[in-house]
Amino acid sequence: MHGGGVKISTWPKRLLIAERNQLVISALRDIIIRDERFDFAAGVQSGKAFLKAVEETQTAFDIAIVGWKLSDMNAGELLIELRRLQFATRVVIFCNDHDISILKRCVRLGAYGFCYQFDDPGILFDTVAAVANGRICIPFMDVSKINETPLSCLTTRELELLTVLTNGWTNQQIAARTGISENTVKYHLKNLYDKLDVRNRAMAVALFLTDVKH
Repeated sequence: MHGGGVKISTWPKRLLIAERNQLVISALRDIIIRDERFDFAAGVQSGKAFLKAVEETQTAFDIAIVGWKLSDMNAGELLIELRRLQFATRVVIFCNDHDISILKRCVRLGAYGFCYQFDDPGILFDTVAAVANGRICIPFMDVSKINETPLSCLTTRELELLTVLTNGWTNQQIAARTGISENTVKYHLKNLYDKLDVRNRAMAVALFLTDVKH
């Protein structure tokens, strides 16, 4: 059974920690083993290792605490991958950056909880407990702005390119069919990836499809 599918009606809850800094994992583990509400399931430092843990039944967990920056991707990219793979994993984001756009993005992409690393650790584990009880727990924010997406800041040309990317067009095909050079296509795509905070076209398309559906 996938991590997000584990029944959460009984305590203690098994927690998986995903964080690029091993010291943070160790510190959280020390707190977990002293808190009777939770058990430590595993600690990983990369998104790839996290996805592998979700797929493996022997590392089943109830909830994941995920740092914003992992060794190979950020938590937003990981949430996109979880949606693409249709893993209903309960994730609480543990962020060290007080950027409201990160909070909004994580909520839109399906995070169940969100905490800041500079908050008291008790807040994090109370948030995890709330999520375990079926609640969504995030810091106060203007909820009317949650649905503002990175797509709203794209130019018309960038939106056109993002749309054709979903059709699987290569840079050469895009250039031929839009009347611009391949170098210009690459320039626009680079700006597009920067604005969407993604690394490649696959993640750009996944984010686009997520926003269209939600």
